[in-house]
Amino acid sequence: MQFSINRQAFIKALGIVQRAISAKTTIPILTGLMIDVSANNILLTGSNADISIQTSISGDNPDYELTISSTGKIVLPARFFSEIVKKLPNRELLVEVGDNFQTTIKSGNSEFTINGLDANGYPHLPEVDGEHPIQLPAEIFREVIGQTVIAVSKQESRPILTGVHFTLDHNQLLAVSTDSHRLSQRKVELPATAEGDYNVVIPGDSLKELSRMLDDEKDAIEMHLSENQVLFTFGKTRFYSRLLEGNYPDTSRLIPSSAETKVQFAAPDLLAAVERASLLSHESRNNVIKLTIKPEDQVVTITGNSPDVGKVEEDLSPAEVSGADLEISFNPDYLKDALRVFGPIDVEVAFTSALRPFTITPVDNQENFIQLITPVRTF
Repeated sequence: MQFSINRQAFIKALGIVQRAISAKTTIPILTGLMIDVSANNILLTGSNADISIQTSISGDNPDYELTISSTGKIVLPARFFSEIVKKLPNRELLVEVGDNFQTTIKSGNSEFTINGLDANGYPHLPEVDGEHPIQLPAEIFREVIGQTVIAVSKQESRPILTGVHFTLDHNQLLAVSTDSHRLSQRKVELPATAEGDYNVVIPGDSLKELSRMLDDEKDAIEMHLSENQVLFTFGKTRFYSRLLEGNYPDTSRLIPSSAETKVQFAAPDLLAAVERASLLSHESRNNVIKLTIKPEDQVVTITGNSPDVGKVEEDLSPAEVSGADLEISFNPDYLKDALRVFGPIDVEVAFTSALRPFTITPVDNQENFIQLITPVRTF
């Protein structure tokens, strides 16, 4: 196997698959990067058993300046190989595999030789049905991930809650996550009617990694499902993730259908006030702040208290207040996480009682995005 390639373009492709490679793995060969060279294409693969990423380098793309002299496959130690390629001096890079998988890497006057492994020992990637994919803009899917992964559980005691639950009903995709203290729900109307019945839970960690890869992606992303795997394809890249097994709890009944008290805020203003109040609440054992709402006076007061440090109290300026008087306590970190993903828009916070979960929704789109937070009993 032998090829030469533009080093900077190759570094970019290496960076994509390295996201899936971990030094901490029970399968030693997975600390390596698989390079599969065919007549006019190089396929790079990285995996950590939970996620696998594959990207292709085509000889038809002039940016790669790719010349393939002979074909073949090899697995190279990912960390060493990547560091070597980054540090080499010249524009062009030559990779050549000799006897016993000894691999030579040359650029300018620099030459490295590292030991590779037989690619036949590398685990096969899962086969995922390519029919009936869900298609949506990469930008929208990245937004959905950002709005839902904040509420996935970090506790492994209930593994199913460490993922985001995706269901598809005709052309409506529903994404829900909860850690039993808060919930995030996002609906997306798909551009075209998707076929098939989808009901899957994708690990939150996989989605976070996928989201980072979609930063520069402007095109559509395709989502393909099999029994225990999901495959996302975009550009020249394929991203595989395992699915979580089990039944996700029915969360629809958790969202209140009515409200006794409603308050509207500019999300950045409320976020700033909660951040100030939480400066002191973080110093107390229970990390709780309190909202006092008096619609008749059009007053909303936020209070944070730490017996050891002191107290903060601030009158807020809501755009609108209606309903009954209310005093409610909650974890400020949950509200901060929720408000950050709304961005610079107006939100409505709706309460049913001091002990029932409350919701945060965009004022102009209350059906498609809901965040829910459970209050804290302080007596």
